Amino acid sequence: MARYTGPKIRLSRKFGTAFTKKAEKYLAKRNYRPGQHGQNPQRVSEFGMQLREKQKAKIIYGLMERQFRKYYESASKKVGVTGDVLMQLLEMRLDNVVFRLGFAQTRPQARQLVSHGFFQVNGQKVNIPSYQVKVGDVVSVRETKQKSQYMKNAAPALSQAQPPEWVSLDANAWSGKILSKPSREQLDATVNTQLIVEYYSR
Repeated sequence: MARYTGPKIRLSRKFGTAFTKKAEKYLAKRNYRPGQHGQNPQRVSEFGMQLREKQKAKIIYGLMERQFRKYYESASKKVGVTGDVLMQLLEMRLDNVVFRLGFAQTRPQARQLVSHGFFQVNGQKVNIPSYQVKVGDVVSVRETKQKSQYMKNAAPALSQAQPPEWVSLDANAWSGKILSKPSREQLDATVNTQLIVEYYSR
């Protein structure tokens, strides 16, 4: 599956959101758009606001347009508030769950670990980052990967990890469990899902 590999700091300045830890330092010094006219006020139309919010969500979860649209179409067919359902689908991706549990420092890193076969779901190896986990599923590091250099280096940080309330982490067992779907209050507050719904509802 294709993914964005361009400069993240430039995108962070464009959207005013730090997509990486490194970008947080840059935004603290240059909290304005990149480019020659970055500090000038910018008029943004209603459509422009909707488009930017959709683009921002795509960048956060590392998705391209075709895949993101499929998530929206799936969410629109389910019972509930479409925006909240959309975010739940994105949060329940295996790579995002690995990130939320603390096994990886970033989503791109989590995606790479999943692709390289580091994890299993309910005892079965899964190397598909977009795999949708379900409530009650147990995500764990495969025994053969627990002794890898990456996991040895990650162990101290993992023991201090504070995952969200909808998942539980057992650092000693290298595993985590999905307790529930994330509620509206537990979803990423930086994403205005209403604007995304309006964009696709045009």
